[in-house]
Amino acid sequence: MTVRKLMLLTTVSFMAVMASCSVDRPGMSPVQEEKLPQMSEDVVDGQILVRFDPRVSDILDKAAVTKSGPARPMTRSGVLSVDEILDRVKGYRIERVFPIDSRTEDRAREEGLHLWYVVSFSEEYSVEDVAARLSELGEVRGVEYNRVLKRENDKPVPLTPEMIGQMVSGTSQVFDDPYFSEQWNMVNDGNLRPDKFIKGADVQVKDAWSMSTGDPSIIVAVLDEGVDVSHPDLKASMWVNEDEIWRSHEDNDGNGYAGDYHGYNFVKGHGVVSADDINDTGHGTHVAGVIAAVNNNGIGISSIAGGNGEQVPGVRIMSCQIFSGAYAGTVLDEVRAIKYAADNGAVILQCSWGYISGAANPYEWTPQYATDEEWETYNVIEKKALDYFIHNAGSPDGVIDGGIAVFAGGNEAAPAASYPGAYPDFVAVAATAGDFTPAVYSNYGPGTTISAPGGDQDYYWNYVDETHHYGAIGCILSTLPEHISGTGYGYMEGTSMACPHVSGVAALGLSYAVRLRKHFKAEEFKNLLYETATPIDEYMTGDKQYKRYVADLELSAPMQKLDLRPFKGGMGHGQVNAYALLKAIEGAGVDMTFPNIYMQEGGQVTVLPSIYMDGDTFTVSVADNSIATASIVDGRMVIKGIKAGQTEASVTGTRTDRFVITVRESANGNGWL
Repeated sequence: MTVRKLMLLTTVSFMAVMASCSVDRPGMSPVQEEKLPQMSEDVVDGQILVRFDPRVSDILDKAAVTKSGPARPMTRSGVLSVDEILDRVKGYRIERVFPIDSRTEDRAREEGLHLWYVVSFSEEYSVEDVAARLSELGEVRGVEYNRVLKRENDKPVPLTPEMIGQMVSGTSQVFDDPYFSEQWNMVNDGNLRPDKFIKGADVQVKDAWSMSTGDPSIIVAVLDEGVDVSHPDLKASMWVNEDEIWRSHEDNDGNGYAGDYHGYNFVKGHGVVSADDINDTGHGTHVAGVIAAVNNNGIGISSIAGGNGEQVPGVRIMSCQIFSGAYAGTVLDEVRAIKYAADNGAVILQCSWGYISGAANPYEWTPQYATDEEWETYNVIEKKALDYFIHNAGSPDGVIDGGIAVFAGGNEAAPAASYPGAYPDFVAVAATAGDFTPAVYSNYGPGTTISAPGGDQDYYWNYVDETHHYGAIGCILSTLPEHISGTGYGYMEGTSMACPHVSGVAALGLSYAVRLRKHFKAEEFKNLLYETATPIDEYMTGDKQYKRYVADLELSAPMQKLDLRPFKGGMGHGQVNAYALLKAIEGAGVDMTFPNIYMQEGGQVTVLPSIYMDGDTFTVSVADNSIATASIVDGRMVIKGIKAGQTEASVTGTRTDRFVITVRESANGNGWL
């Protein structure tokens, strides 16, 4: 049974990693020293992340190094001082951290992401020495080491045929999914364990399902192990890049990544996301199931936003794989995945991982970042990528302008959430049991913004029978790859499992906003998520008895007590509440209107009027057809740019919206809006 299912990124242990050779360097000034990152045992040999000064941007462009990427590294930067230093090391190559996506290159440059490069060289040279020499240059704004992301490898408890045979349908069965009765996290009747469950201690999704069960236009990017794209309960919920070709080795849609049909495997550097490695835990598949396993399909489990059968599809899962079996990705893989998610339509970033809390017990853990300033200082590129997501995901004309980044709060029982989630711009999730009490492992306190069911096997220590293995009933049941669980399902726990409940509720809320044709700013929507949470401070009294799980010593472990009083005010705004969020959406946001269109001369844009207004049929009128033409084809508006200029236009469904078409000689306005 997994005890701590948070993906832990342990990258700052302050142990120097030195290679055998060095590059001569003079003594550095204090300013130059400040430009150097801290060394750690997880630094990747032979690689440095370099941020160039904006003044050399034109030089990089002229040298065509701007067009480099994972599939096309170059051997010269064009910046003479940089090339002079790097000519001294063997195997020098340089490539852009973030490959060019022509659709989003302008905004990437506005954010300064085009100035970040990966410099690779022979591992016989010290990364510290090379970084020191580069940091001396005025053309270099800063350097960072690429670091390996480490994680725990605890295994889940598979759902066995024996467990399935003992299941009894619950009184609140909503969908026909046979394992629904075990999903107290969705609908808690209190009957699974009357002494340790409270009716209603769930995410309040039952009544919310009468308003929405999800919408396929809402995409959740799962940054984790790969999601099992062939799982019977998930395959219909996977995001599909319609402009790509499955298993293609070519970048058919020009977004910088080849064959990214359901997402991308950033660890292995190809478009096939995988979940079949013998060392995989099923973690990515498990969190995806909480969000979007297909509801009411007669198999497996229900999910928060998985639709209602084949005719009513739910939200879509984009698999951004940053862990794979025994191979962990790096910070480089992570930041590429974050930007990829924003550029390809995801509006929620689901991240069930984080660094060890700076408030963790140093006798059990290696505490890491304790303040916003520490995290910002040593993770510049990570913050840049996350800023890009929260500012550039979504659309000013869509349901949400910006993105929501959701992180696990941490499993060290520490009185502060872990980073990056603890940073004010992001969501950090604490974990609860089936009675609103905090899970005994959950971080809490500063940085924690919201709570959700995460399971608590230690609390349910004395529930052992032929039906449920040691505390499994108190954990989260979800999807798993078949090679991990023959039934395709199993139990996990952790703030890693609490995290997708918040992502799922946020996705369900945005799905309802799509139905109501409401528009939100990302910050506004995030605050609505907090304001509608169920208050749980009243449960933070007295003690909570539990037993730590020890393999093969289940019932002989000593009884322990958790004082709940310190958790009062420390579990964020309360437990995420789907029904309250959806009701609040009805009176919030602004009504969508048909947007102005920007396109290139000779180009074509296709728009769905039904996104913005009611109606089964639509008509469109353009004032000046010498500039642009528009027609309705199978419910879609097809607009063609004839010549540069502007013209007024209108579209009529149940109402009439006026808009402006701007045709430019050169623009990126091709394809779907």
